Amino acid sequence: METLALILAGGRGSRLDILSEKRVKPAVPFAGKYRIIDFTLSNCSNSGIYHIGILTQYLPLSLNEHIGVGKPWDLDRRDTRLTLLQPYKDWYSGTADAVLQNIEFVKRAKAKYVLILSGDHVYKMDYRKMIEDHKKRGSELTIGVQEVAWEETHQFGILSTDDDLRINAFREKPKTTDSNLASMGIYVFNTDTLLEALETVKEPDLDFGKHIIPYLLKRKVYAYVFKDYWKDVGTYQAYLDASLELTSTVDKIPLDMYDRDWKIHTKSEEMPSVKIGSNAVISQALISNGTIVAGEVTRSVLSPGVIVHPTAKIKNSVILNDTEIMPGAIIENAIIDKNVRIGYNARIGFGTDNSPNKEKPELLYSGINVIAKGVQIPDHTIIERNCRIMSGAIIKDKHIRSGSTIK
Repeated sequence: METLALILAGGRGSRLDILSEKRVKPAVPFAGKYRIIDFTLSNCSNSGIYHIGILTQYLPLSLNEHIGVGKPWDLDRRDTRLTLLQPYKDWYSGTADAVLQNIEFVKRAKAKYVLILSGDHVYKMDYRKMIEDHKKRGSELTIGVQEVAWEETHQFGILSTDDDLRINAFREKPKTTDSNLASMGIYVFNTDTLLEALETVKEPDLDFGKHIIPYLLKRKVYAYVFKDYWKDVGTYQAYLDASLELTSTVDKIPLDMYDRDWKIHTKSEEMPSVKIGSNAVISQALISNGTIVAGEVTRSVLSPGVIVHPTAKIKNSVILNDTEIMPGAIIENAIIDKNVRIGYNARIGFGTDNSPNKEKPELLYSGINVIAKGVQIPDHTIIERNCRIMSGAIIKDKHIRSGSTIK
């Protein structure tokens, strides 16, 4: 085996708040019928990398059920190996600690290279090109990098390189920096280099960005620049923006989901075809299998099984599986989880008050409302902006003011 891929899929994704309340971040639905981890798994399959370990931890049930034996990604063949790896001693305390706790799995694979990947980013990438670049340079570690907006550099590991892309400095989430070259959390290691570093660096909460990369900087460590679409959808705003970007006109779609040469695979439910009513109005939307639309949908993403009744209106929103929007309801700038019922003439996203959420102002500040899985919104309820409606919430107040959290 030349390359073993390890997908880090155990993070809670706390910035996704309600959406990751009962599922791990890589299992969060995205782009209608998919899960976030589908992109990384499809990249592996399309790149001819079939030996994969998926490191799970937080609420792994939905992720494990989704992946199964890997059949949708052609990972259930005789010559492939897909392994789900859970913590068996202690809770993973860092990205590198997760790999360290599974070091025997890495050793037994006897691969020449180890490809470390995140399971919670949205992108299409041929990993073979990065591995070939790693080989040609004689690198011990190659880091996938991308230029990011200067105002976002504090969210990433930022590195500097010489003219030959050899990395000479790396700082994890710096407050100030003279570089905007960000680590994508994609690493190609020589296996012996990885094992030596994991067994040598003794740090609590062992992390690739904080500990392993700085330890290896005096070695042959290079950057691989990736210039295509790549996004961390780890906040409400990023998740909604990335979702709505997919509804753009064909020539402006930043992430081509319709490329037959690079398909994004997923586990799909057997559901009937989409049904469009005689008075339905649909513009710039992704409509998934099993959905019935009799109302109005504008610049929105509907997951499988959603029902939009006549005279209901949805705009700039993401509606997840099996949610029902009753007649007369109006929804704008919202993320609504699975199995929610929005009652008759309810209004989600109302008024001009844009006060940030009182409990989570850093997460909800731009007018987005988020409603958790299974919530029932009573008829005629008004929800203003930047509100969090938590799982199990019982709505008693028919007018919920901006910035509220209902538990």
